[in-house]
Amino acid sequence: MTYCVALRLKEGLVLISDTRTNAGVDHISSFRKLFSFGVEHERVMVVQTAGNLATTQAVIAQLRHQIESKAELNLHTVKTMFEAAELVGQCLRKIIKHVAESPEQESLYGCSLLLGGQITGQEMELYNIYPQGNFIQATVETPYFQIGEIKYGKPIMDRALKFDTPLNQALRCSLISFDSTIRSNVSVGMPLDVMVYHADSLILPKGKRVLDDDDYFQTISRQWSDTLKKGLQDLPEPTQDYFH
Repeated sequence: MTYCVALRLKEGLVLISDTRTNAGVDHISSFRKLFSFGVEHERVMVVQTAGNLATTQAVIAQLRHQIESKAELNLHTVKTMFEAAELVGQCLRKIIKHVAESPEQESLYGCSLLLGGQITGQEMELYNIYPQGNFIQATVETPYFQIGEIKYGKPIMDRALKFDTPLNQALRCSLISFDSTIRSNVSVGMPLDVMVYHADSLILPKGKRVLDDDDYFQTISRQWSDTLKKGLQDLPEPTQDYFH
């Protein structure tokens, strides 16, 4: 399993993926699940993956091959982010159907993808792409998506994030969401790959890999735990009728 989160906010995009994969308790390894595409000052696109590792690697390889072979339609030639989401969805669907011997087996090779980015002259967009190849788009009311092991980090995101949340604050919230997930689920783990894109910059972020010993991540993890403990202590004591 894995955990990926992508935010489309007023100020830009925040995208974070973990790197842990496992095929049983005795076979745990790390693979990158956040991939960037684009042409500087023209378009920026980031794909995040969760699910069957062979399928996700095949999708990324195919998307890169389309660009390198100068296919008529690729992530560097599509005119809109919507067309980009269609292209990624079609690629995903084609790969799953190719390896599955029957419709019943398709779920064994399934994966989910997040696609975020911006093309010059257009608004930023963020899509959640399903194994069937269809997708939904993030909105002002629903400004973020999660794929993979979402349940442990979702309450934090739901309480703290809005479309106009500043990028600095949104990044902290997202990292705490990962910290909570890692503490509660061994199938999600470090290192983390992080990208922050500023709206309308059209500059592809270099990204940051957050390792286990990252000072900032360890600091906010520790402070978050202390804040929760203090907050619990500061809550009003339950009335006696709770104990009857």
